[in-house]
Amino acid sequence: MRILVTDGMDKSAIATLRERGHEVIEQFYEPGELGEALKDVDVVVVRSKTKVRKEHIDAAKNGKLKCIIRGGIGIDNIDADYARMHGIQVRNTPDASTESVAELALAHMLACARYLSVSGSTMRNGQWEKKAYGKGIELVGKRLGIYGYGRIGKRLGVMAKGMGMNVLAYRRSAIPESIDDAGIIYVEEEKLLRTCDFISVHAPSSPAGPIITADKIGQMKDGVVIINTSRGANVDEKALLDALNSGKVRAAGLDVWMDEPTHNQELINHPNVSCTPHIGAATVEAQKRIGAEIVYIISGL
Repeated sequence: MRILVTDGMDKSAIATLRERGHEVIEQFYEPGELGEALKDVDVVVVRSKTKVRKEHIDAAKNGKLKCIIRGGIGIDNIDADYARMHGIQVRNTPDASTESVAELALAHMLACARYLSVSGSTMRNGQWEKKAYGKGIELVGKRLGIYGYGRIGKRLGVMAKGMGMNVLAYRRSAIPESIDDAGIIYVEEEKLLRTCDFISVHAPSSPAGPIITADKIGQMKDGVVIINTSRGANVDEKALLDALNSGKVRAAGLDVWMDEPTHNQELINHPNVSCTPHIGAATVEAQKRIGAEIVYIISGL
C-alpha cells in the first residue's frame, strides 16, 4: 500500500512498514493541497496538525483512500462520520499515549502548586525571588476533580491517589454512581465544580462549545487550579484569563489551546500559567507505542 504520513511518526514504525513492502511517503500538505494528495494513497496517518475535512474526503473518495489513521486519541481533526459514509475507515490509537498525557497533567498540577514555571524564569533573569514564591501549596490532602473519566482521566486519578489526593470524577455520558476505582468517587458536575481544589479536563471537545466557561468558573472554589491537556476548545481562554487576573483561579496548566500555534501572549505570559505546546503524547515511549499501534492497524487492512 501507499501510506502518507503527514505529521511525523516513529522512525522504527516507518522502517517496519517499509520492510513489509509498503511505500511510505513522509510529507505535510497544506489544506488546499491535501485532498489531491489523498487520491493516490491507500492510507493517511495524521496527528493533530493535519485536519482532514469534508472537502478533502470529497476530493479523495473516488480514489484509493481506504483508511485515515489518527496517531493519538481524539479524532476531532477528522470529519470521521463523513469519511465513514463514503466507505473510508477512521482509526486512532487510544491506548498509546494514556500514560504520557496523564503524567503531563500531573506535572502541570505540581508546576501550578509550586510556581515552577515563573520562579525558574525569574532565576534565568538573574533574580532570587524566594519570598515571592514561598506560598506554594501541597497536593497531599487536596481534592482533584477529573472532568472526563476515560483512559487518561482514570490513569491520572490513580496517580493522584498515590500522591495522597482525594479524587472525584465526572463524565458527561452516564457511568455508575460508584465507579470504585481505587477509591475514586463519581459525582455530578455541580459538586465537582463546587468542591475541588484542582480540576483537570480530559473530555473530548463538544459542538456546544467550551466546557470551562465563565459561568462554570464562577461555580468553582476560589483559588481553584485548572488543568487542560485534552482539547483547546474545552476552555474559554478569555474567561480563564479574566479569572486568573481576578484571583478566582489560582493557576492554570495548559498543554492545548483554542488556536494552535497559539498567539494568546497574554495567557502564555501570565505568571500563574504553566504552559506547554501540545506535548501530551511527546515522549519517546508514547511515540513508539503509537507507531506500533499504527503498524498493527495497517496490518489488518
